[in-house]
Amino acid sequence: MKRRDVLAQAAAVGAGVAFAGAVSELFAGTASALGQTVYGPLQPDPLGLLDLPRDFHYKVLSREGDPLRSGEGMVPGNHDGMAAISSRYGGVLLVRNHENRSTGRIPVPIVPGLVYDPMGKGGCTALTLNNNNDVLAERVAICGTVQNCSGGRTPWGTWLTCEETEDKAGTNGYTKDHGFIFEVDPAEPHHSGAVPLTAMGRFPHEAVAVDPLFGVVYETEDATQAPFGLFYRFTPTRPLAGRGSLRAGGRLQAMRVPGVPDLSAVQDTGTTFDGIEWVNVPDPLAAQTPVRLQDFGPRGITHAQKLEGCYWGGRSVYFVSSFARRSQGSAADHFGQVWRYDPILHRLSLVIIFGPNTDVQLPGESPDNISLAPTGGLMLCEDGAGDQYVFGITRRGEVYPMARGRQNIGTPQAPEYGEFAGVTFSPDSETMYVNCYEPGTTFAIRGPWRG
Repeated sequence: MKRRDVLAQAAAVGAGVAFAGAVSELFAGTASALGQTVYGPLQPDPLGLLDLPRDFHYKVLSREGDPLRSGEGMVPGNHDGMAAISSRYGGVLLVRNHENRSTGRIPVPIVPGLVYDPMGKGGCTALTLNNNNDVLAERVAICGTVQNCSGGRTPWGTWLTCEETEDKAGTNGYTKDHGFIFEVDPAEPHHSGAVPLTAMGRFPHEAVAVDPLFGVVYETEDATQAPFGLFYRFTPTRPLAGRGSLRAGGRLQAMRVPGVPDLSAVQDTGTTFDGIEWVNVPDPLAAQTPVRLQDFGPRGITHAQKLEGCYWGGRSVYFVSSFARRSQGSAADHFGQVWRYDPILHRLSLVIIFGPNTDVQLPGESPDNISLAPTGGLMLCEDGAGDQYVFGITRRGEVYPMARGRQNIGTPQAPEYGEFAGVTFSPDSETMYVNCYEPGTTFAIRGPWRG
Protein backbone atom coordinates (compact mmCIF):
# COMPACT_ATOMS: atom_id res chain seq x y z
CA MET A 1 0.00 0.00 0.00
CA LYS A 2 1.18 3.51 -0.74
CA ARG A 3 1.21 6.06 2.03
CA ARG A 4 -1.78 7.96 0.66
CA ASP A 5 -3.82 4.74 0.57
CA VAL A 6 -2.77 3.85 4.11
CA LEU A 7 -3.69 7.28 5.43
CA ALA A 8 -7.03 7.28 3.68
CA GLN A 9 -7.93 3.85 5.05
CA ALA A 10 -6.71 4.72 8.52
CA ALA A 11 -8.80 7.88 8.59
CA ALA A 12 -11.88 6.21 7.14
CA VAL A 13 -11.79 2.92 9.02
CA GLY A 14 -9.75 3.45 12.13
CA ALA A 15 -11.80 6.09 13.95
CA GLY A 16 -11.53 5.23 17.60
CA VAL A 17 -9.25 2.21 17.21
CA ALA A 18 -6.57 2.40 19.87
CA PHE A 19 -3.30 1.94 18.01
CA ALA A 20 -0.25 1.23 20.12
CA GLY A 21 3.16 1.39 18.52
CA ALA A 22 1.88 0.42 15.10
CA VAL A 23 1.68 3.29 12.63
CA SER A 24 4.42 5.73 13.45
CA GLU A 25 5.37 6.29 9.83
CA LEU A 26 2.08 8.15 9.53
CA PHE A 27 3.65 10.82 11.67
CA ALA A 28 7.43 10.54 11.51
CA GLY A 29 9.41 11.89 8.61
CA THR A 30 6.74 14.38 7.60
CA ALA A 31 8.87 17.47 8.03
CA SER A 32 6.33 19.83 6.54
CA ALA A 33 3.67 18.60 8.93
CA LEU A 34 5.85 19.05 12.01
CA GLY A 35 5.90 22.81 11.65
CA GLN A 36 2.35 23.38 10.43
CA THR A 37 -1.12 22.17 11.33
CA VAL A 38 -4.55 22.65 9.85
CA TYR A 39 -4.90 25.24 12.62
CA GLY A 40 -1.55 26.92 11.90
CA PRO A 41 1.89 26.42 13.43
CA LEU A 42 2.38 25.36 17.02
CA GLN A 43 3.13 28.26 19.36
CA PRO A 44 5.87 27.75 21.98
CA ASP A 45 4.44 27.75 25.48
CA PRO A 46 6.35 30.20 27.73
CA LEU A 47 5.93 27.74 30.60
CA GLY A 48 7.32 24.90 28.52
CA LEU A 49 4.37 22.62 29.28
CA LEU A 50 2.32 22.28 26.11
CA ASP A 51 2.68 23.91 22.68
CA LEU A 52 -0.61 24.43 20.82
CA PRO A 53 -1.82 26.27 17.70
CA ARG A 54 -2.78 29.92 18.02
CA ASP A 55 -6.16 30.52 19.71
CA PHE A 56 -6.01 27.16 21.50
CA HIS A 57 -5.37 27.11 25.21
CA TYR A 58 -4.87 24.50 27.88
CA LYS A 59 -5.71 24.13 31.52
CA VAL A 60 -3.82 21.80 33.85
CA LEU A 61 -6.50 19.84 35.66
CA SER A 62 -4.34 17.64 37.82
CA ARG A 63 -0.66 16.84 38.32
CA GLU A 64 1.16 13.95 39.91
CA GLY A 65 2.12 14.71 43.50
CA ASP A 66 -0.46 17.46 44.05
CA PRO A 67 -3.02 16.89 46.82
CA LEU A 68 -6.16 15.09 45.74
CA ARG A 69 -9.10 17.42 46.28
CA SER A 70 -10.80 14.68 48.28
CA GLY A 71 -8.04 14.85 50.87
CA GLU A 72 -7.32 11.13 50.34
CA GLY A 73 -3.64 11.66 49.54
CA MET A 74 -1.55 12.72 46.54
CA VAL A 75 -2.46 12.52 42.85
CA PRO A 76 -0.92 9.19 41.74
CA GLY A 77 1.54 8.83 38.87
CA ASN A 78 1.68 7.04 35.51
CA HIS A 79 -1.45 8.54 33.92
CA ASP A 80 -2.68 6.27 31.12
CA GLY A 81 -6.06 5.35 29.58
CA MET A 82 -8.96 7.73 30.18
CA ALA A 83 -12.60 8.34 29.28
CA ALA A 84 -14.91 11.36 29.47
CA ILE A 85 -18.47 10.52 30.51
CA SER A 86 -21.46 12.83 30.81
CA SER A 87 -22.53 13.63 34.34
CA ARG A 88 -26.23 13.43 35.04
CA TYR A 89 -25.85 16.69 36.95
CA GLY A 90 -24.18 18.46 34.02
CA GLY A 91 -20.51 18.71 33.24
CA VAL A 92 -18.10 15.84 32.70
CA LEU A 93 -16.82 12.87 34.68
CA LEU A 94 -13.23 12.11 33.74
CA VAL A 95 -12.02 8.66 34.81
CA ARG A 96 -8.26 8.04 34.58
CA ASN A 97 -6.06 4.94 34.82
CA HIS A 98 -2.79 4.84 36.76
CA GLU A 99 -0.44 2.20 35.37
CA ASN A 100 1.55 1.77 38.58
CA ARG A 101 3.62 -1.36 38.95
CA SER A 102 5.17 -2.47 42.23
CA THR A 103 7.85 0.19 41.71
CA GLY A 104 5.38 3.06 41.19
CA ARG A 105 6.60 6.27 42.82
CA ILE A 106 3.23 7.61 43.91
CA PRO A 107 0.62 4.88 44.36
CA VAL A 108 -3.12 5.29 44.23
CA PRO A 109 -4.11 5.97 47.87
CA ILE A 110 -5.77 3.12 49.70
CA VAL A 111 -9.40 4.02 50.43
CA PRO A 112 -11.65 1.66 52.40
CA GLY A 113 -14.41 0.18 50.28
CA LEU A 114 -12.47 0.74 47.04
CA VAL A 115 -9.41 -1.45 47.64
CA TYR A 116 -8.79 -4.83 46.03
CA ASP A 117 -5.28 -5.68 47.25
CA PRO A 118 -3.67 -3.30 49.75
CA MET A 119 -0.26 -4.09 48.22
CA GLY A 120 -1.29 -2.97 44.71
CA LYS A 121 -0.21 0.54 43.70
CA GLY A 122 -2.44 1.00 40.64
CA GLY A 123 -6.04 1.97 40.15
CA CYS A 124 -8.15 4.86 38.86
CA THR A 125 -9.01 8.37 39.92
CA ALA A 126 -12.11 10.32 38.88
CA LEU A 127 -12.47 14.06 38.30
CA THR A 128 -15.77 15.93 38.27
CA LEU A 129 -15.66 18.96 35.96
CA ASN A 130 -18.14 21.72 35.26
CA ASN A 131 -18.74 23.06 31.75
CA ASN A 132 -15.75 25.40 32.13
CA ASN A 133 -13.46 22.48 33.04
CA ASP A 134 -13.11 23.67 36.60
CA VAL A 135 -12.35 20.70 38.83
CA LEU A 136 -15.18 20.39 41.33
CA ALA A 137 -14.01 17.10 42.82
CA GLU A 138 -11.15 14.63 42.46
CA ARG A 139 -11.06 11.31 44.24
CA VAL A 140 -9.98 7.71 44.15
CA ALA A 141 -12.31 5.51 42.10
CA ILE A 142 -10.56 2.15 42.66
CA CYS A 143 -7.29 1.20 44.33
CA GLY A 144 -5.14 -1.81 45.14
CA THR A 145 -4.98 -2.99 41.54
CA VAL A 146 -1.84 -3.32 39.41
CA GLN A 147 -0.69 -1.82 36.12
CA ASN A 148 -4.03 -0.34 35.00
CA CYS A 149 -3.25 0.31 31.35
CA SER A 150 -6.25 0.73 29.08
CA GLY A 151 -9.87 -0.39 29.17
CA GLY A 152 -13.14 0.65 27.61
CA ARG A 153 -16.41 2.43 28.23
CA THR A 154 -19.67 0.59 28.76
CA PRO A 155 -22.96 1.63 27.11
CA TRP A 156 -24.31 2.44 30.60
CA GLY A 157 -21.62 4.99 31.45
CA THR A 158 -19.02 3.11 33.48
CA TRP A 159 -15.37 2.34 32.79
CA LEU A 160 -13.83 -1.13 32.53
CA THR A 161 -10.25 -0.78 33.74
CA CYS A 162 -7.80 -3.52 32.78
CA GLU A 163 -4.80 -4.90 34.65
CA GLU A 164 -1.96 -5.55 32.20
CA THR A 165 -0.33 -8.25 34.32
CA GLU A 166 -0.83 -11.83 35.42
CA ASP A 167 1.10 -11.70 38.71
CA LYS A 168 -0.24 -14.06 41.31
CA ALA A 169 -0.52 -13.68 45.07
CA GLY A 170 2.94 -13.74 46.63
CA THR A 171 4.59 -11.91 43.72
CA ASN A 172 5.92 -8.50 44.78
CA GLY A 173 4.16 -9.01 48.09
CA TYR A 174 0.68 -9.07 46.53
CA THR A 175 -2.00 -10.66 48.66
CA LYS A 176 -4.28 -11.56 45.75
CA ASP A 177 -4.00 -12.74 42.15
CA HIS A 178 -3.98 -10.01 39.51
CA GLY A 179 -4.77 -9.78 35.81
CA PHE A 180 -8.46 -8.92 35.98
CA ILE A 181 -10.96 -6.39 34.67
CA PHE A 182 -12.77 -4.16 37.17
CA GLU A 183 -15.85 -2.01 36.59
CA VAL A 184 -15.51 1.58 37.81
CA ASP A 185 -18.39 3.99 38.25
CA PRO A 186 -16.82 7.48 38.23
CA ALA A 187 -20.02 9.05 39.57
CA GLU A 188 -20.45 6.70 42.53
CA PRO A 189 -17.20 4.73 43.03
CA HIS A 190 -18.41 2.99 46.19
CA HIS A 191 -21.34 1.54 44.28
CA SER A 192 -18.95 -0.36 42.02
CA GLY A 193 -16.32 -1.06 44.68
CA ALA A 194 -13.31 -3.19 43.75
CA VAL A 195 -14.75 -6.47 42.53
CA PRO A 196 -12.72 -8.43 39.95
CA LEU A 197 -14.78 -9.65 37.02
CA THR A 198 -13.24 -13.09 37.29
CA ALA A 199 -15.36 -14.74 34.61
CA MET A 200 -13.81 -12.35 32.06
CA GLY A 201 -10.46 -14.06 32.56
CA ARG A 202 -7.12 -13.52 34.24
CA PHE A 203 -4.38 -12.56 31.81
CA PRO A 204 -2.47 -9.39 30.74
CA HIS A 205 -5.49 -7.39 29.62
CA GLU A 206 -5.05 -4.34 27.40
CA ALA A 207 -8.38 -3.04 26.11
CA VAL A 208 -12.04 -3.99 25.77
CA ALA A 209 -14.96 -3.06 23.54
CA VAL A 210 -18.65 -3.70 24.23
CA ASP A 211 -21.10 -4.63 21.49
CA PRO A 212 -23.94 -2.15 22.18
CA LEU A 213 -26.52 -4.38 20.50
CA PHE A 214 -25.88 -7.75 22.12
CA GLY A 215 -23.66 -6.88 25.08
CA VAL A 216 -20.77 -9.15 24.13
CA VAL A 217 -17.44 -7.84 25.45
CA TYR A 218 -14.32 -8.26 23.29
CA GLU A 219 -10.91 -8.33 24.99
CA THR A 220 -7.29 -8.09 23.84
CA GLU A 221 -4.29 -9.73 25.51
CA ASP A 222 -0.98 -7.87 25.40
CA ALA A 223 1.80 -10.45 25.20
CA THR A 224 5.12 -9.42 23.66
CA GLN A 225 6.95 -12.71 24.08
CA ALA A 226 5.91 -16.09 22.63
CA PRO A 227 3.53 -17.74 23.12
CA PHE A 228 1.55 -14.67 22.20
CA GLY A 229 -1.83 -13.43 23.30
CA LEU A 230 -5.33 -14.29 22.18
CA PHE A 231 -8.40 -12.35 21.12
CA TYR A 232 -11.37 -13.08 23.37
CA ARG A 233 -15.09 -12.60 23.59
CA PHE A 234 -17.09 -12.69 26.79
CA THR A 235 -20.82 -13.41 26.57
CA PRO A 236 -22.44 -12.12 29.78
CA THR A 237 -25.17 -14.00 31.58
CA ARG A 238 -26.99 -10.66 31.92
CA PRO A 239 -26.06 -8.64 28.82
CA LEU A 240 -26.57 -4.87 28.82
CA ALA A 241 -28.18 -4.96 32.26
CA GLY A 242 -26.26 -1.98 33.64
CA ARG A 243 -23.76 -1.39 36.39
CA GLY A 244 -22.73 -4.53 38.21
CA SER A 245 -24.36 -6.90 35.74
CA LEU A 246 -21.02 -8.29 34.52
CA ARG A 247 -20.48 -9.77 37.99
CA ALA A 248 -23.19 -12.32 37.18
CA GLY A 249 -20.65 -14.14 35.05
CA GLY A 250 -20.76 -15.50 31.56
CA ARG A 251 -18.74 -17.51 29.09
CA LEU A 252 -15.19 -16.64 28.00
CA GLN A 253 -14.03 -17.86 24.60
CA ALA A 254 -10.96 -17.38 22.42
CA MET A 255 -10.94 -16.82 18.67
CA ARG A 256 -9.77 -19.56 16.34
CA VAL A 257 -9.16 -18.71 12.68
CA PRO A 258 -9.17 -22.10 10.92
CA GLY A 259 -5.76 -22.82 9.47
CA VAL A 260 -4.15 -19.67 10.92
CA PRO A 261 -2.23 -20.29 14.16
CA ASP A 262 -0.54 -16.86 14.02
CA LEU A 263 -2.19 -13.71 12.63
CA SER A 264 1.18 -12.20 11.69
CA ALA A 265 1.39 -14.67 8.79
CA VAL A 266 -1.42 -12.76 7.03
CA GLN A 267 0.33 -10.06 4.98
CA ASP A 268 -2.24 -8.91 2.40
CA THR A 269 -4.64 -6.08 3.15
CA GLY A 270 -8.21 -7.14 2.50
CA THR A 271 -7.68 -10.81 3.36
CA THR A 272 -10.94 -12.19 4.73
CA PHE A 273 -11.73 -15.32 6.73
CA ASP A 274 -15.25 -16.69 7.08
CA GLY A 275 -16.40 -19.26 9.58
CA ILE A 276 -14.51 -17.82 12.54
CA GLU A 277 -14.75 -20.15 15.53
CA TRP A 278 -14.95 -19.34 19.23
CA VAL A 279 -13.53 -21.94 21.61
CA ASN A 280 -14.35 -22.12 25.31
CA VAL A 281 -11.44 -21.16 27.58
CA PRO A 282 -10.74 -24.22 29.75
CA ASP A 283 -9.68 -22.26 32.85
CA PRO A 284 -10.44 -18.51 32.73
CA LEU A 285 -8.78 -17.98 36.13
CA ALA A 286 -5.51 -19.51 34.87
CA ALA A 287 -5.04 -21.24 38.23
CA GLN A 288 -2.16 -23.39 36.99
CA THR A 289 -1.52 -22.43 33.36
CA PRO A 290 -1.74 -19.05 31.59
CA VAL A 291 -4.77 -18.99 29.31
CA ARG A 292 -2.70 -18.65 26.12
CA LEU A 293 -0.88 -21.90 27.04
CA GLN A 294 -3.96 -23.95 27.83
CA ASP A 295 -5.16 -26.91 25.77
CA PHE A 296 -7.69 -25.74 23.18
CA GLY A 297 -7.88 -29.12 21.46
CA PRO A 298 -6.01 -30.73 18.56
CA ARG A 299 -6.71 -27.80 16.24
CA GLY A 300 -5.11 -25.33 18.62
CA ILE A 301 -5.94 -21.64 18.86
CA THR A 302 -4.95 -18.43 17.02
CA HIS A 303 -2.27 -16.23 18.58
CA ALA A 304 -0.98 -12.74 17.77
CA GLN A 305 1.86 -10.67 19.15
CA LYS A 306 1.15 -7.47 21.08
CA LEU A 307 -2.65 -7.30 20.83
CA GLU A 308 -3.58 -3.87 22.16
CA GLY A 309 -6.30 -1.50 20.98
CA CYS A 310 -9.93 -2.60 20.79
CA TYR A 311 -12.89 -0.49 19.65
CA TRP A 312 -16.49 -1.03 18.59
CA GLY A 313 -17.50 0.83 15.42
CA GLY A 314 -20.63 0.37 13.29
CA ARG A 315 -21.51 -3.29 13.55
CA SER A 316 -17.97 -4.60 14.01
CA VAL A 317 -15.18 -4.72 16.54
CA TYR A 318 -11.72 -3.53 15.53
CA PHE A 319 -8.53 -4.70 17.23
CA VAL A 320 -4.85 -4.07 16.75
CA SER A 321 -1.67 -6.10 16.75
CA SER A 322 0.87 -3.32 17.18
CA PHE A 323 3.85 -5.25 15.78
CA ALA A 324 5.21 -8.75 15.09
CA ARG A 325 8.84 -9.87 14.96
CA ARG A 326 10.22 -13.18 13.75
CA SER A 327 13.14 -12.67 16.12
CA GLN A 328 10.69 -12.91 19.02
CA GLY A 329 8.80 -15.92 17.70
CA SER A 330 6.16 -14.52 15.33
CA ALA A 331 5.52 -16.23 12.01
CA ALA A 332 6.25 -13.02 10.08
CA ASP A 333 7.29 -9.41 10.59
CA HIS A 334 4.98 -6.43 10.48
CA PHE A 335 4.74 -2.97 12.02
CA GLY A 336 1.06 -3.15 12.81
CA GLN A 337 -2.17 -4.82 11.78
CA VAL A 338 -5.73 -3.56 12.17
CA TRP A 339 -8.35 -6.31 12.12
CA ARG A 340 -12.13 -6.12 11.90
CA TYR A 341 -14.47 -8.83 13.14
CA ASP A 342 -18.11 -8.83 12.03
CA PRO A 343 -20.04 -10.96 14.56
CA ILE A 344 -23.13 -11.16 12.35
CA LEU A 345 -21.23 -12.69 9.43
CA HIS A 346 -18.63 -14.44 11.62
CA ARG A 347 -16.06 -12.79 9.36
CA LEU A 348 -12.56 -11.55 10.12
CA SER A 349 -10.85 -9.09 7.76
CA LEU A 350 -7.39 -7.54 7.70
CA VAL A 351 -8.10 -3.83 7.26
CA ILE A 352 -4.54 -2.44 7.23
CA ILE A 353 -1.01 -3.80 7.56
CA PHE A 354 2.07 -1.64 8.01
CA GLY A 355 5.55 -2.66 6.79
CA PRO A 356 7.98 -4.18 6.22
CA ASN A 357 6.65 -5.12 2.78
CA THR A 358 5.03 -1.72 2.21
CA ASP A 359 6.48 1.75 1.92
CA VAL A 360 5.32 2.41 5.47
CA GLN A 361 8.28 1.76 7.74
CA LEU A 362 8.70 1.95 11.52
CA PRO A 363 11.43 4.49 12.36
CA GLY A 364 11.20 3.95 16.12
CA GLU A 365 8.58 6.42 17.29
CA SER A 366 5.19 5.03 18.24
CA PRO A 367 1.67 6.43 18.41
CA ASP A 368 -0.49 4.97 21.15
CA ASN A 369 -4.02 5.96 22.22
CA ILE A 370 -6.44 7.26 19.61
CA SER A 371 -9.68 9.22 19.62
CA LEU A 372 -12.20 10.59 17.14
CA ALA A 373 -11.77 14.35 16.73
CA PRO A 374 -14.60 16.91 16.37
CA THR A 375 -13.37 17.47 12.81
CA GLY A 376 -14.24 13.88 11.96
CA GLY A 377 -10.58 12.93 11.76
CA LEU A 378 -8.39 11.28 14.37
CA MET A 379 -6.16 12.30 17.26
CA LEU A 380 -3.30 10.03 18.23
CA CYS A 381 -0.83 10.13 21.10
CA GLU A 382 2.85 9.57 20.50
CA ASP A 383 4.87 7.26 22.73
CA GLY A 384 8.55 7.55 21.89
CA ALA A 385 11.76 9.44 22.56
CA GLY A 386 12.39 13.17 22.42
CA ASP A 387 9.60 15.73 22.07
CA GLN A 388 6.19 14.10 22.26
CA TYR A 389 3.20 14.96 20.05
CA VAL A 390 -0.52 14.54 19.81
CA PHE A 391 -1.00 14.11 16.07
CA GLY A 392 -4.12 14.59 14.02
CA ILE A 393 -5.19 12.92 10.79
CA THR A 394 -7.75 14.75 8.66
CA ARG A 395 -10.46 12.98 6.72
CA ARG A 396 -8.26 13.43 3.64
CA GLY A 397 -5.40 11.63 5.35
CA GLU A 398 -3.27 14.69 6.10
CA VAL A 399 -1.10 14.34 9.20
CA TYR A 400 -0.42 17.31 11.50
CA PRO A 401 0.77 17.88 15.09
CA MET A 402 -1.96 19.19 17.38
CA ALA A 403 0.08 19.49 20.56
CA ARG A 404 3.69 19.11 21.59
CA GLY A 405 5.27 18.33 24.94
CA ARG A 406 8.92 19.33 24.92
CA GLN A 407 11.74 17.76 26.86
CA ASN A 408 13.22 19.72 29.74
CA ILE A 409 14.07 23.13 28.32
CA GLY A 410 15.04 24.84 31.53
CA THR A 411 11.82 26.61 32.45
CA PRO A 412 10.67 26.12 36.05
CA GLN A 413 7.54 24.14 35.19
CA ALA A 414 8.93 22.08 32.31
CA PRO A 415 9.88 18.60 33.51
CA GLU A 416 11.06 15.89 31.19
CA TYR A 417 7.78 14.53 29.91
CA GLY A 418 7.03 10.99 28.88
CA GLU A 419 4.46 9.81 26.38
CA PHE A 420 1.01 11.25 25.80
CA ALA A 421 -1.87 8.93 26.70
CA GLY A 422 -5.62 8.78 27.18
CA VAL A 423 -6.69 11.29 24.53
CA THR A 424 -10.46 11.72 24.64
CA PHE A 425 -13.07 14.40 23.96
CA SER A 426 -15.84 15.79 26.12
CA PRO A 427 -19.37 14.66 25.21
CA ASP A 428 -20.04 18.10 23.68
CA SER A 429 -16.80 17.89 21.62
CA GLU A 430 -15.64 21.26 22.94
CA THR A 431 -12.66 19.97 24.95
CA MET A 432 -9.84 17.55 24.26
CA TYR A 433 -8.46 15.84 27.35
CA VAL A 434 -5.05 14.18 27.31
CA ASN A 435 -2.55 12.83 29.82
CA CYS A 436 1.20 13.00 29.99
CA TYR A 437 2.29 9.65 31.36
CA GLU A 438 5.25 10.66 33.54
CA PRO A 439 5.24 12.84 35.49
CA GLY A 440 1.49 12.40 35.32
CA THR A 441 -0.40 15.47 34.14
CA THR A 442 -3.96 15.82 32.84
CA PHE A 443 -4.70 18.66 30.40
CA ALA A 444 -7.97 20.13 29.10
CA ILE A 445 -7.54 21.80 25.69
CA ARG A 446 -10.06 24.14 24.07
CA GLY A 447 -10.02 26.13 20.88
CA PRO A 448 -11.70 26.71 17.53
CA TRP A 449 -12.27 23.07 16.58
CA ARG A 450 -13.43 22.86 12.99
CA GLY A 451 -16.47 20.79 12.06
